[in-house]
Amino acid sequence: MAEPKEVWITGIGLLSSLGEGLDAHWEALGAKRVNVDETRLAPYVIHPIAPISFDAQIPKKGDQRQMETWQRIGTYAAGLALDSAGVKGNQEVLSRMDMIIAAGGGERDLKVDLAIMNADAQGNSQPGFLNEKLMNELRPTLFLAQLSNLLAGNIAIVHGVCGTSRTFMGEEASSIDAARIAVARIGAGQSDIALVGAAHNGDRGDLLMLYQFGNFSLKGQYAPVWARKDGPGFALGSVGAFLVMESREHAEARGAKPYAKLTKVVADLAKRKQPGAVTKSLEAMWPQLGVSDDDGVLITGATGAEPATSEERAFLGEHPGLAVRASGTTFGHTVEAQFPLGLALAALSISRGALYPANDPTGFEVEKTGAPTQIVVTGVGHWQGEGMALVEAVK
Repeated sequence: MAEPKEVWITGIGLLSSLGEGLDAHWEALGAKRVNVDETRLAPYVIHPIAPISFDAQIPKKGDQRQMETWQRIGTYAAGLALDSAGVKGNQEVLSRMDMIIAAGGGERDLKVDLAIMNADAQGNSQPGFLNEKLMNELRPTLFLAQLSNLLAGNIAIVHGVCGTSRTFMGEEASSIDAARIAVARIGAGQSDIALVGAAHNGDRGDLLMLYQFGNFSLKGQYAPVWARKDGPGFALGSVGAFLVMESREHAEARGAKPYAKLTKVVADLAKRKQPGAVTKSLEAMWPQLGVSDDDGVLITGATGAEPATSEERAFLGEHPGLAVRASGTTFGHTVEAQFPLGLALAALSISRGALYPANDPTGFEVEKTGAPTQIVVTGVGHWQGEGMALVEAVK
């Protein structure tokens, strides 16, 4: 059986609360900058998207108007990734570029939701009331806007990415599978080049309402992920994170330079009702990566929600040689975009020849000198789904 093809990351597109583009993010990470809002949706903490004009990557106002904010964020970040890879506008490549997207549902109409719930609470909900409100109050495009595959559709329309298209739902686990399947397809020779990623808008009251039903949301005052033991929860983040992945042969043929290579992605689904399930899941996946020793780097998407965060930390405690970085401290928890964000930060660090400094008052995260050649990325869902990836320097 032939060896799997090497998968290179040749393009990275990042848009977040820190700004847009790789240089802006590297500078902000080096300065330990964190942009949060503790007042707009108080008592909940969020990381809103940085001020931006979407015109640079989505030039048609009509296209922008028919997208929800999370779709604009994703379409913009996808354009940045295509620019980064040097394939923006290259119809020969774009016509056969695959898309593998992780996406959530659409944004709800909060005014309609509140009117329905208030009417019911006040005893004004008569038979047929709900159907009448849904038919008369919802805008005709709302249900269409909730289709998760519209992000891929908008990327195809705006940027001309017209190969096969796959969209996965399932919160954090969806982006783990998106990356896993992209690596498998390219490694097997079923795809030469793919656009892989996700987007999330954390500035949404409807999401806060849903997550708070599970007591997942960070309340009151912001704190780094590892400093939330007495007040657990996640601060929703706003991120578009997209990667261009391609086989080494395809990249070399067009003269593309890699940021890093994505060697392996593994996934699991632990039975979370059992205490310690996350720890056991991560311990089972760890040997599959083939990492030679613990004197390395790990970028985790740890959310701050419990018990998942404590169980992941228990796993990390068994590997004390790792220099850990929690993306949730800087970017917030970005749900579907959690895993591609981690991959992007790993590839960026390898390409810049350094790991960005720790931003952790507890001392759990340690500094690391020298150029990292291997970075492990973990993704642990706030209530289900786990995954790991190995990002390496290209030899």
